[in-house]
Amino acid sequence: MELAVATIVALLPIINPFSTAPLFLAITEGDTSAERKDQARKGVIYMVGILIAFLVGGSFIMGFFGLSLPGIRIAGGILVAGVGMRMIYPKDNAGQTPAEHQESRHKRDVSFTPLAMPSLAGPGAISVTIGLASLAENPVDFAAIIAGILVVAAIVFVTLRLATRMVGLLGVTGINAMTKIMGFLILCVGVQFVVNGIIGVATSPELIGGLLRALDSAR
Repeated sequence: MELAVATIVALLPIINPFSTAPLFLAITEGDTSAERKDQARKGVIYMVGILIAFLVGGSFIMGFFGLSLPGIRIAGGILVAGVGMRMIYPKDNAGQTPAEHQESRHKRDVSFTPLAMPSLAGPGAISVTIGLASLAENPVDFAAIIAGILVVAAIVFVTLRLATRMVGLLGVTGINAMTKIMGFLILCVGVQFVVNGIIGVATSPELIGGLLRALDSAR
């Protein structure tokens, strides 16, 4: 029980579904309520899958692929920044027939990227999940952590569903304006992810130790 509560308390502020809600509205602009519900549902399912995967085998996964948290932050930052740029400067659909435009719009799926990763299950949430895994001593502890993740997922889904009501209040013009504003903010968030990743690399003990050894050998 304590681990389940600790999981909720640790993950909820980092995932922060309230800050993800405007992003969700922006990247699903033009979708119907049913399509938004489907995107939110799949995004939350992907989020749960990612977090449980890192809970069970996070250290193995990162070691097998040679990944580091700073590297994940930089990759996620580039991805988020790209989403922000596309929101500020939407792709020109000139040259497409109405049928082609409708088909391409329906093929657009944002539930995994950027909604589930890196917006919901980002580097911060992944690192916290790996940290929680180190506290688990038996299957019951893992089950408690998974229960906490599921509670957080339910909160995220409800928040994203309530966010769709903003569409009726803002209207098309308001949503377009918010998309531009959120695009700029998301671009800034992506750049900050990259900066944090670079700082993480620059301050890593391995790099500092290597520089110190190089200086010692140069003397």
